[in-house]
Amino acid sequence: MTRFKAAALQMRSGTDPAKNAETLARLVAEAAGHGASYIQTPEMTGAVQKSRKGLMEVLKPEADDLIVKTAAELARDHGIHLHIGSTAIALDGGMIANRALLFGPKGDILARYDKIHMFDVDLDNGESWRESAVYRPGEKAVLARLPFAAIGLGICYDVRFPDLYNAYGLAGAEVLTAPAAFTKQTGLAHWHVLQRARAIENGAYMISAAQAGTHEDGRETFGHSMIVDPWGKIIAEAGDEGEAAIIAEIDTDAVTAARGKVPNLKNIRAFALEETRPLTEV
Repeated sequence: MTRFKAAALQMRSGTDPAKNAETLARLVAEAAGHGASYIQTPEMTGAVQKSRKGLMEVLKPEADDLIVKTAAELARDHGIHLHIGSTAIALDGGMIANRALLFGPKGDILARYDKIHMFDVDLDNGESWRESAVYRPGEKAVLARLPFAAIGLGICYDVRFPDLYNAYGLAGAEVLTAPAAFTKQTGLAHWHVLQRARAIENGAYMISAAQAGTHEDGRETFGHSMIVDPWGKIIAEAGDEGEAAIIAEIDTDAVTAARGKVPNLKNIRAFALEETRPLTEV
């Protein structure tokens, strides 16, 4: 049996990494003060900036990045595992990594994950996004085995790809993650059901910190950071605006119990796909 307190930090990151780092430090201190030993931040913690030019002006390689340095100090100072849901990292060739980093209590980086699935969509209200034009997609799923739980790393749009989370479930993940900057439109339609579905399908906790509200660059994000238990029950949730630190107790025995009741991970079978067509008249 392993029990620990987990926190998801809801933010409204702006275009200035220094200001966002200050918010990060304040919210981490709040969550740690309430006993959270694993703390997760949203996608794009360091800067939410629609303009590629504006984003490139504030980006740094990982070794020089302000959020990376701040997170290492915070993890060490508070003695916690700090999961930066993602931040933008400058790469060679003018491309960017949408990168999650997991820091241990000594301030060391225990895991890195680059977002695999790029948000290339055209929405009903005229919103259009082409992440693949700016970001270099990751190629590896990452399962971080920590002293208290095995955690599968994902970012935002990844949550729409159940095969990624199924791979984590089959590998023994007890906690799944999808820290996000969900658009308001897609959040209203799909956020809650996607979070609960990934938890239910894998009999695992789902922890997803989110960006929330209207940002400096004009975009609107959905908020509703949440923690879902292995039976699909939402056990902590923030609102649709403003900063928050939501906290819930994670009990890995609940994962074992859920998978014992509905052992779908054990019941997976290979199958072939057969396609039929109507007979044509001769």
